Amino acid sequence: MEDFSGYPFKNHLPCLLQALHSLSTHKIDELATFSDTPAPSVIRALYTENDVLARRYIKNWMELAGLSVREDVVGNMFGRWDGSEPDLGAVATGSHIDAIPYGGKYDGVVGVLGAIEAMNALKRFILYHLKLFLFTSEEPTRFGISCLGSRLLAGYEELAEALKTTVDAQNISFFDAAKSAGYAKGHDDLSTFIELHIEQGPILEAEVDYEGNGGHAGAVLMPERNDAGLAAAELALAVLPGAINSIPSKSDVEIDTRDIDEKRRNDVVEKIFHSTLEIAINRGVQISDFKIISQDPPAPCYKLVTEAMQSVAEDLNLKRKLMISRAYHDFLFMAVVSPMGMLFIPCQKSHKPEEYASIEDIANGVKVLALTLAKLSSFGYISLA
Repeated sequence: MEDFSGYPFKNHLPCLLQALHSLSTHKIDELATFSDTPAPSVIRALYTENDVLARRYIKNWMELAGLSVREDVVGNMFGRWDGSEPDLGAVATGSHIDAIPYGGKYDGVVGVLGAIEAMNALKRFILYHLKLFLFTSEEPTRFGISCLGSRLLAGYEELAEALKTTVDAQNISFFDAAKSAGYAKGHDDLSTFIELHIEQGPILEAEVDYEGNGGHAGAVLMPERNDAGLAAAELALAVLPGAINSIPSKSDVEIDTRDIDEKRRNDVVEKIFHSTLEIAINRGVQISDFKIISQDPPAPCYKLVTEAMQSVAEDLNLKRKLMISRAYHDFLFMAVVSPMGMLFIPCQKSHKPEEYASIEDIANGVKVLALTLAKLSSFGYISLA
């Protein structure tokens, strides 16, 4: 039996949940048509024509939901519903809609369209403010910078300075591209932030006996991988000694190292550096450059937020488990400005055209999101201290 005794406007919750039962995937399918490739794959790089069209699509649905919409200088989009109590902080959610080359149609999108559905259902009952974020360039597709919009919102001044000289593969500057998309013409207080997202590893799908093959580089655990890159490395060792005219004069390698323990991760990076030196000496080559491109600290979810999400899932009689996000998401940087939490739903084969989340799992995720926003609203401001 569902228990809603601890919620604001508890007498209206059956009506709210009924509204969310009508959730469908047609908007996800429509948004996927704004792509440089035909379905089922999606390519939507920052500030391209299809990215601009997709943004207009989202802005239209925000406005139809009654949200006031504004955009900042880099294209972060904010939808807002003002509650009747002006002193209460905004309870916020959101994600991204940009897509990697030949990706899927659910990544990020569920957290944006799902948030619109949640706010549309919540707005008639609320006293507090609701805020929806559409983050610019969560994927590093065009300018090589992941979570660009949320980094800037978090106050990364060195990034703002670096963007002045950043160009894409066609030598188009970041701000020229932003200007062509209608930006670069030149925040509100948050109580909490929650990001709804598909899971990009095998953990939740393993709970339902699904086995994947490949996927997100940061989220798929090593034992689950069939890594073509490592196979190619073994092949190179096997055939190059006997090959003709095939000795490379230069090799560029990028290594992605992740851990929720910052010291342990940094220790691994130090070991990689020493291994690099040792290998160079053994093979008689020189190291022309060894640099750390990005070194972001891990961010723990706020306990009060995760407890609220778990409580809501229990009230809805849904299975749940605590887990670690090994992939980058915008919530990593929103943690700098607001208590935050991450809400995952099961998904098959993330970052691939075969990416798939069921309507049932999406609907359950949106319900948990909506009721968690409602529950957190009763807490008022939450301090990061």
